[in-house]
Amino acid sequence: MKWPNTYLFIAISLISVFLYLLTSHALNLDKVFVLSLSEQLTSEQVQKILFIRKKWQWVQYAFIPLFFGIKISIVAFLLDIGCLFHNKEIPYRQLFRIVLLSEFIFLLAPILKLCWFYFFQSNFTLEDLQYFYPLSLGNIIDHKTVASWLVYPLQVVNVFEVAYFLFLSIQIDKAIGSTTEEGLNIAGCSYGIGLLLWVVSVMFLTLNIS
Repeated sequence: MKWPNTYLFIAISLISVFLYLLTSHALNLDKVFVLSLSEQLTSEQVQKILFIRKKWQWVQYAFIPLFFGIKISIVAFLLDIGCLFHNKEIPYRQLFRIVLLSEFIFLLAPILKLCWFYFFQSNFTLEDLQYFYPLSLGNIIDHKTVASWLVYPLQVVNVFEVAYFLFLSIQIDKAIGSTTEEGLNIAGCSYGIGLLLWVVSVMFLTLNIS
């Protein structure tokens, strides 16, 4: 059975919301949040922030499908440009589906993150949670020993990103009927360059803010 793009989009959005709720409950993130803020603010201020956070929590849930919609559309557009440069034609709807299927790979990251802090590092801080990205260079190198602008690129270099890129390439090969790994070239000159520009932009912003 081949699910329509709409069903897949709803599925990945609902799974993401479920993982967020599961993580928040299993790791008792409200308590971690309070402990982190209590070092800098008064009890009244912390409770006020918690109240505002819970009041507007629905915005986080609404942002999830919006995030997926924007990201998938942009990546599909970049792949479309890559196909154009290589004189290949894949309908945008099909490219959107390829990217949408690829996004499911990244769902493994929050699952592993939850498992790590629930089973192996139950005593953690908000900072630990923020800087932890499973199976990435950021976990090999202590973030406290590197400049702040290097933290994000180190997190981006991870197993899931590699798997995502390879899956995109394989699906593009299938779509154009290629057996010469041309999908790697198309994904590399489109998504690869786009990702590089995004990482450089984040590094530049981090440098200016810090």
